[in-house]
Amino acid sequence: MTDIDPDRTVDARGATCPGPLMDLIGEMRRADAGTVVELLSDAPQSLTDVPEWADEAGNDLLAVDEGDDHNAFYVEKS
Repeated sequence: MTDIDPDRTVDARGATCPGPLMDLIGEMRRADAGTVVELLSDAPQSLTDVPEWADEAGNDLLAVDEGDDHNAFYVEKS
């Protein structure tokens, strides 16, 4: 578990890909630079989609917490 305290949380558990990523992108568009958004996702594809998107979009993937039933991604808007 990480000790990152996110500014916003997007709970996309139960959504199929690309839903979690699209929810994250929507939230990041509304966020100001420096905002940390936590994405909760139980879609296995998110483990590759989120890091690839963060890199391509120029945002910082701060951490990924892999849990038994879902993963938490912490992305800071650049």
